[in-house]
Amino acid sequence: MTISERLKKVIGDKKILTDREYLICYSYDATNLKVLPDAVTIPETIDDAVRILSFAEDEKIPVIPRGAGSGMSGGSIPVAGGIVLSTERLNKILEIDRENMIAIVEPGVINGILQREVELQGMFYPPDPASLDFCTIGGNIAENAGGPRALKYGVTRNYVLGLEVVLPGGKIINTGVRTLKGVVGYDLTGLMVGSEGTLGVITKAILRLLPLPEVVRTLSVSFEKMEGAINAISKIISSRIIPRTFEFMDRPSIRAVRGYLSNQMQDARWQMADASCKMQDIDAMLLIEVDGSVSSVTPDLERIAEICSDCGASDIKVAKDEDDCERLWKERRAISPALYRISPTKINEDIVVPRSHLAEMLRTLEKIGKDYRVNIVNFGHAGDGNIHVNIMTDKRVTDEYERAQMAVAEIFKEVLRLGGTISGEHGIGLTKRKYIGMEIGNVELELMRKIKKDFDPQNILNPHKIFPPETTGLEK
Repeated sequence: MTISERLKKVIGDKKILTDREYLICYSYDATNLKVLPDAVTIPETIDDAVRILSFAEDEKIPVIPRGAGSGMSGGSIPVAGGIVLSTERLNKILEIDRENMIAIVEPGVINGILQREVELQGMFYPPDPASLDFCTIGGNIAENAGGPRALKYGVTRNYVLGLEVVLPGGKIINTGVRTLKGVVGYDLTGLMVGSEGTLGVITKAILRLLPLPEVVRTLSVSFEKMEGAINAISKIISSRIIPRTFEFMDRPSIRAVRGYLSNQMQDARWQMADASCKMQDIDAMLLIEVDGSVSSVTPDLERIAEICSDCGASDIKVAKDEDDCERLWKERRAISPALYRISPTKINEDIVVPRSHLAEMLRTLEKIGKDYRVNIVNFGHAGDGNIHVNIMTDKRVTDEYERAQMAVAEIFKEVLRLGGTISGEHGIGLTKRKYIGMEIGNVELELMRKIKKDFDPQNILNPHKIFPPETTGLEK
């Protein structure tokens, strides 16, 4: 009897997919690495998840938790086959508690849907990955996702108060509290956040909410020289203004986005924006948001505009209304797909350096691109030093792709030299595990392996992720 046939007896026909066309849909994530699972399960209750994990433990079959498959490091790829456990039907917002400012949700809830629901009640859930319109809360927790608002509000970890988790073998644990304070015992909630589906399957989360800011104002600022943009970033932060978001784009990413959107939308506004970008020869663009009370936002916005002007900004635009604001954010969120206009293969890394070293790191990236003869495009979260480094290449061109791989190792070396980290929000997963020893020492890695073994003695839960490595043939 096959795995699928045995599984059907455990959870029923309607919660399992076995046809090849379905398996393909769950075989990859945003890295475009692909491995077919043996089966896909779609639990609808915690009892379903318990039965799946109990079955997998008994049969010694890998289980790979999956949200929306939007991850950037191969975390949901079923490297060793096995059972994909998709949380897509565990998608209920169970409670929104206005008095205590918390939400209790299942892991398959879409981030953007939760944001809209709590905002209708005057509250605010800050973590906002670029994929917020389709990524799930469970996936966000597994990766400790960040986003543009992390500069002011922090990352997913700062908003997870408690979790319900099914462990390998089917045991259920509840971690954390419903209160803002709680220091009883070890922080198992914090341990689960960012564990990339290797320790347990999240089935419920208690999330902290904030009051909805009274007003949000957005402006975009163009610079003919990257140095001017970097100076503006430093001076704005040192002036004790903490923007809600502080994004930057370099020249190649600006041009790719403008061309991509003008082609997609066939809209006169985008055509004009594309032409304007070329005429002005923009080297960098900042997208800045400020939120708070009307009395505080207006002077902050004016001060930011003044600093940018002093730093040589060639154009400063304040969004006039919600539609104008959405147009600006559409540019930012379109960068990743737009980059494929440059090359068919994208190696995406999300390094972080101290803000004081941002300019040096960007200059270093330019040098590495020249040294290895590869095209590097940068954008990201300027306020917290998080640069999304995109090496644009072609996997079919062996020599070029090998040079791109060598450039990645050189980039990580320079990041660590400057006191940074090789992953700010994408996790380690499959694609970065061979580099983890550059940042994490042997003693620390061994402690992490022991934690993994205590949670998952038979190594059935998302195997071959995070830790280096048995060769899978899928590493970048």
